[in-house]
Amino acid sequence: MRDDLAAATATLARAGVETARADAEWLLAGLLGVGRASLALGLDRGLDADVARRYDVAVRRRAAREPLQWILGWEGFRGLRLRVSCDVLVPRPETETLVDWALDLVPEPRLALDVGTGSGCIACSIAVERRSARVVAIDASPAAAAVARSNVLSLGVGDRVRVVVSNMLASIGAVGADLIVANLPYIPTPTLATLAPEVVRHEPRVALDGGPDGLTAIRRLIATAGARLARGGVLVLETAGGTQTPVVVELMRTAGFTGVATRADLPGVERFVAGRAG
Repeated sequence: MRDDLAAATATLARAGVETARADAEWLLAGLLGVGRASLALGLDRGLDADVARRYDVAVRRRAAREPLQWILGWEGFRGLRLRVSCDVLVPRPETETLVDWALDLVPEPRLALDVGTGSGCIACSIAVERRSARVVAIDASPAAAAVARSNVLSLGVGDRVRVVVSNMLASIGAVGADLIVANLPYIPTPTLATLAPEVVRHEPRVALDGGPDGLTAIRRLIATAGARLARGGVLVLETAGGTQTPVVVELMRTAGFTGVATRADLPGVERFVAGRAG
């Protein structure tokens, strides 16, 4: 197994994968059904022919810069293991901070809307961490909604999370939500080609492309969110940060949101914007 790992690491490194050794270990651990740390205990054992063949396939997929999480079939998010596929973005660590802030602002939401739910990572986190909350998880893509629904069921929150296929809030009435959280497409179209191969070649473009300045979907949501929120309800958005953040702040103020504020992600980028419905 030691030689198999070394060969896989070399293959991934030649393909430009920056975390070649770690990814080689994750792929092998996934096939063996063990934790990555457990591999060290069996490095002197050989691989049987079937595992060796499947490992070779997995390594070649990763060398083609397919996201590691797609090959494994899951990603961790706020302590949850979520199914992911080519139909959804891989949940990012910064979005965990979005959930943190949303629950700081509305500690006990009775009804929350997760717009552009993708894998359902935000909706499932809120439901797991706030047992009294009901959540509507919304996505325009039926395929993404199917992934979200599978995560809702596997995490045992199907009684409180409803997955809806809708073009943003078009199918959602004046529900009086306490909280709307959204991680919408925010990458400016001209920037897409500069992203890592894992993103630009593989992840769904519809979940990335935010239009000329990255704010097409965010503008639409800000314009319509107030009618779905209870008085004092909170809208919390993730953006690309940088020059987008002050634009989104002004959009929210213009739309009548009060107390509009921003929060930084862990590296210090002012990425998140929130405000209360008047």
